[in-house]
Amino acid sequence: MIEVKNITKSFEGRTVLKNISTVFENGKTNLIIGRSGSGKTVMIKNIIGLMRPDSGEILYDGRNFLAMNKHELKQLRREMGMLFQGSALFDSMTVLENVMFPLDMFSNASSAERRKRAEFCLDRVNLADAGDLFPSEISGGMMKRAAIARAIALNPQYLFCDEPNSGLDPKTSLLIDDLIHDITVEYNMTTVINTHDMNSVMNIGDNIIFIKEGVKEWQGTKSEVITSNNQALNDFIFASDLARKFKEVEEMEIKH
Repeated sequence: MIEVKNITKSFEGRTVLKNISTVFENGKTNLIIGRSGSGKTVMIKNIIGLMRPDSGEILYDGRNFLAMNKHELKQLRREMGMLFQGSALFDSMTVLENVMFPLDMFSNASSAERRKRAEFCLDRVNLADAGDLFPSEISGGMMKRAAIARAIALNPQYLFCDEPNSGLDPKTSLLIDDLIHDITVEYNMTTVINTHDMNSVMNIGDNIIFIKEGVKEWQGTKSEVITSNNQALNDFIFASDLARKFKEVEEMEIKH
C-alpha cells in the first residue's frame, strides 16, 4: 500500500499539485486519470522519486519515502517495477536479455537462476518463444508484454505503469490491461497506472483517482464512475463512447 498525504508541488510560483491525499491499495489496479496538464504525470513522478514534493508525505507500507537515506532508497528501488510508455527495451539486446537486465543489475542470484527467472517471467506474459528475438523483430503488443516481464523480474511489491496502452490498437490494449490486472492480483502488488484510456478505466479501474488542475477531484471504482454526480468527472469520462454506452446501460437497468 502506498499512502500519499497532503502533497503539494509548485514550479516557478505555479502550483501543479494542491494538497493531494490518497491511498493506492495492494492487489488492485490504481488508476490516475485527468486531462493533459492536470498534474497526473507530476504526481506519479513525485511518488517514484523523480521529483520531490514541496510538502507532504509519501509512505510505502508505512515507510516514509521522503525521509529515507541512500541505503533505504536503494532497497525500495528493488521493490519497484516500472513499465514505461514506450516500453523502453534495449534495441541491442534480445528479449530475454532485456528481461534479465534488472536481475543482472540488482540480483545476487547465479547466472543460471537469473536466466530461469527471466524465462519464467516471459512465459507468464506468453512470450516463452520470443526470448531470442530482438525488439525490432516483435510487434508493439509483444514489446509491451516483454516490458511487463522485465518490470516483474525482481518480483516487485509496487508496479508503476505510464500510459501502458499508448500506441496500441484497442484489442491489444485490452489484452495488456487484463495482463496487468491479473499479475497485480496474482502477486498482490500495489499497481499505479497513469492513463487517459477510458477503456482501461472501465475494464480494470479497481481504484480511480481523478485529478483536475492539480486537485484530487474524485476517487472511486469503475462502477462508481458511471453513477457519479461530479460534473467535472462526467465531462471528462463521458467524452468516451465506451463510457457513454456504460452510462446508458446503467440507466436502462435502473429504470427496469
